[in-house]
Amino acid sequence: MIREFVVDELNAGVRVDKFLVGTMPDFSRSEIQKFSVTRNGAPVRFSDKVRSRDKLVVEIPDTPKTTIAAEHISTDFDLDILYEDDDIIVINKPRGVVMYPSAGNKTGTLVQNILAHTPLSLAGGTTRPGVVHRLDKDTSGVMVFAKSDVAYHGLVKTFMAHDLTRKYVAFVWGVPNWESATITGNIARSSRNRQKMSMVKSGGKPATTLVAVMDAWPRVGVSAFRCTLLTGRTHQIRVHLSAHGFPVLCDAVYGRTASRLGSVKNPDLLEFLKKHNGQMLHAEMLEFVHPVTGEKMHFRAPLPDDMSELKYLISDC
Repeated sequence: MIREFVVDELNAGVRVDKFLVGTMPDFSRSEIQKFSVTRNGAPVRFSDKVRSRDKLVVEIPDTPKTTIAAEHISTDFDLDILYEDDDIIVINKPRGVVMYPSAGNKTGTLVQNILAHTPLSLAGGTTRPGVVHRLDKDTSGVMVFAKSDVAYHGLVKTFMAHDLTRKYVAFVWGVPNWESATITGNIARSSRNRQKMSMVKSGGKPATTLVAVMDAWPRVGVSAFRCTLLTGRTHQIRVHLSAHGFPVLCDAVYGRTASRLGSVKNPDLLEFLKKHNGQMLHAEMLEFVHPVTGEKMHFRAPLPDDMSELKYLISDC
């Protein structure tokens, strides 16, 4: 990839590498110093000072795509592609699918299936190519992956700065006496169970979730929430809602389902809640600025079939 810049008067006298850091915030200075750069058609040192009206041409090498071994590519399911261009691909992730290969999940992952369709950026390493954020195995919904290195660096900074909008739909136990709430509370790994996260009074990482009531069914003691993430901690929505008395339905880790099932009288709904695997949580909407074009992107994924079925069963009670 080639990028060109013309120096304005305000930046005259600045080192070449410092100027490029300011104009290419997607890359660090150490990364930029590995690129090939010319000034007015001639090679230039990064320690040189730029002059007004200098034309800098930067050649950004693409990370090789061939280092992903064939065994890391699979076609176990059809991808639901919401958008794709040369730099990013946006997927509606199905429930029950792991993000990328790990010790207990060697095949059938989302990344492996995307790689069968298109290359992904290796800027973050070969283990998790293109991955800039994650959804739990049993959470469905909108995800963006980086295809180019420029997009990878830009998206990583976007997610780190929380400069985007992420909205989820959750079906939960309980009916609140409020229409909206802001849940704050630091989240850390549980000291009792290292597979779980928990809210802590000290330590951990700050987390904030905005919650709005979409619907409520008092007869069965269930509500539908729309949750907006202001931070992105592991299991954040599930931990926050459970800690405040509204655990997500069918959540085997935080749901406390067994104590709630006694109140369910509808046999079809009871069977669903007993047998269904995977929390009723869906990443409904994702908004961000395209890391290369600067265009504002908006994506929405409809409720998956299992959540639509659950909503029908609840509404029919």
